[in-house]
Amino acid sequence: MKLASNPKLTVVGAGPGDADLITLKAVKALQNAAVILYDALVNKELLEYAEGAEQIYVGKRKGCYAYQQEQINQLIVHRALTKGHVVRLKGGDPFIFGRGAEEMEYAAGYGVEVAMVPGISSSLAVPAYQNIPLTKRGSAESFWVITGTTKSHNISNDVALAAKSTATVVILMGMSKLSKIMELFKEEGKQDLPVAIIQNGTTEDEKIGVGTVNTIEQVVAENDLSNPAIIVLGEVVNHRYRLHTICVQAANNSLKVAV
Repeated sequence: MKLASNPKLTVVGAGPGDADLITLKAVKALQNAAVILYDALVNKELLEYAEGAEQIYVGKRKGCYAYQQEQINQLIVHRALTKGHVVRLKGGDPFIFGRGAEEMEYAAGYGVEVAMVPGISSSLAVPAYQNIPLTKRGSAESFWVITGTTKSHNISNDVALAAKSTATVVILMGMSKLSKIMELFKEEGKQDLPVAIIQNGTTEDEKIGVGTVNTIEQVVAENDLSNPAIIVLGEVVNHRYRLHTICVQAANNSLKVAV
């Protein structure tokens, strides 16, 4: 087996879904790749930047795995050692619940050079696309980003801690635990806290449901919301409606002036 002279792994963040939200540095990495290993939530349009590279789908959806994680790790090393530059293209930012750090450590253990290109995290961008700021003066001074489901498939203990705070709470991979999450917030007397659930954020298939801790499960059922989705809890959710109201009022006032 002929070995590549400069084996390298670059872990690249593809952003939250909109192909325009990838960074220039990420595009350059794709253009210089010999092999692309890409995940399920990656916009396929991005693969056009790497038309000359071998492209291997290694994603998972709803528990269906193209490759197990150990197999992905081995594939990264094998392709890097034999073909040179491997780009591991992952949705959002690979260091936010993306296992990018694990893959870099594995590759480095085999003498593969490693590099990281950060991506725009869905935890920030998806609420922003719906005009929901994670912090806002007078509403939220900080925010939590939490995985809804841990490695052991249980709800994260951090959700209960976050429910006690005044921070905005963003929960990824939490739809299967939605009822339990809402119960934790109800236990803190936050039945009326605004909640938004955004499915397929920043893409053409984006859907949103807005309610409160008390009503959001009904909203989810009525709007047929499911994974992949992000849960946002906090007073900042109301900014979306306030902004819309201001825009409508401004438009009406402009019309009156024109008349």
